[in-house]
Amino acid sequence: MNRRPALLAAAALTAVAALSLSACGGGDGGTKDNDKIAGADSGDGAKKSPSASAAADGVERPKVTLPKGDELVFTPETTGDAKKDAVLRDNAEYLRAIDEAIEKQDPKSEAIVFYSKDSALLGTVEWVSGFIKDGTTVTGTVRYFNRKVVFSKDGSAGLTYCADESKGYTKDRKTKKTNVTKATKNSYVFYNDRLRKNSKGVWQVTKSTSERGSEVCQP
Repeated sequence: MNRRPALLAAAALTAVAALSLSACGGGDGGTKDNDKIAGADSGDGAKKSPSASAAADGVERPKVTLPKGDELVFTPETTGDAKKDAVLRDNAEYLRAIDEAIEKQDPKSEAIVFYSKDSALLGTVEWVSGFIKDGTTVTGTVRYFNRKVVFSKDGSAGLTYCADESKGYTKDRKTKKTNVTKATKNSYVFYNDRLRKNSKGVWQVTKSTSERGSEVCQP
């Protein structure tokens, strides 16, 4: 299932030339496939992000609403370290923003622009546009685990984590049919993201790479 990996990957690869992103691979060098990951229809039953609006740090953040039937699970959500937790929180909102943008068919949504920039933003826009072109959205559950943050001397943050897309699928907008696929080694993706805190105090994803089928993330 390819939910978000390649979107950043392709972006990085072709960021210099144009917007491009490959499925399910991750940012800076990934590839993209719209086969699985899923969305569902949004509507009154859609779930709102827990960190919508103003956070404890006083930053006013856009509200993010996931498609109905779509769920993203993050482990760990917090570490007890305030600085690392800020990175984890904003990255989680970025991933939620992608699913929201796919459902609303808005590649340059407020939340996408709020939580990403540079090659990551280019890749995200291209990734979401691919779903719109294919007439699909996302649904099901994707679990992000083993989330680890390391800070660099230049002030940026490195975030690595795994994604379990075995229960995440794409859904045809017209027929409402969910494209359920069998879980395989490639249902697990390893991500390596780079984030930088902007003047507003938001940790934006600036670039991302991913490896689908990585041994590091296998169950």
